[in-house]
Amino acid sequence: MKKSLGQHLLLNKTAIQKIVQAANPQNGELIIEIGPGAGALTLPLIKKCEVVGAGLIAIEKDAALAQKLKIKKEGVKIITGDALKILPAIMQESLFMIHNYKIVGNIPYYITGKLLRIISELPNKPALTVLMIQKEVAERIIARPPKMNLLAAAVQYWATPQLLFNLKPGDFNPPPMVSSAVISLTPNGKTNGSKTTDSYYRLIRALFKQPRKTILNNLKSGLSITSKEATEILKKESLNPNDRPQNLSIEQIKNLAKFMRSDLVNYYSKIKS
Repeated sequence: MKKSLGQHLLLNKTAIQKIVQAANPQNGELIIEIGPGAGALTLPLIKKCEVVGAGLIAIEKDAALAQKLKIKKEGVKIITGDALKILPAIMQESLFMIHNYKIVGNIPYYITGKLLRIISELPNKPALTVLMIQKEVAERIIARPPKMNLLAAAVQYWATPQLLFNLKPGDFNPPPMVSSAVISLTPNGKTNGSKTTDSYYRLIRALFKQPRKTILNNLKSGLSITSKEATEILKKESLNPNDRPQNLSIEQIKNLAKFMRSDLVNYYSKIKS
């Protein structure tokens, strides 16, 4: 195992079975596993997929581990490479014809943010994503007001997260220095067009740039608008300018982003004129 890849191989067999159950492969589905490592999760997944008639693609960056995982079974493919690059590529590759699929992975924790962003940008999102990640990050992802944060706002825009269970460092080899958790992400199907999405992400970057500051101050500095203009925007959405971003719900942020999409053009043109 290469520690530089951030791999911690899962030993807890009960946890492995829980992940397989959470993924719940179905007939005709494709399971894409990210970071199979030595195959502790891969082999039980393959067994389940064979029973129900599902396929499996495993993407492993470590060439030595990928070589050991060469499994000659129909419906199973092991790909060597970086999942952050390969995942978007195979979604567009006609050879795979991927439509109904799920993502599962015991991923290196340092790629969590990038992977979530890539999944969020896939036009054809997985029906379900089940990931083992750092517990602290999992808790941030599932946070609700009054603990809303940038990561939660980014993920909950397109998916409904659920913390399934926690794991101890001793459940891995080598043991990580942090506790771990398994989460599921189910697309909510509520995201709109690219313009609305762009407005939403631009807004949350401004709102949570300095979480301890008020919504008013973050909007003013993050979007380069005046206090008066920021106050007018917030009042139209019945939001208290002196409230903190951590108290906002996803729906409130979405509504604010929709308003801004249509009105900020006028503000920017007025500022620049």
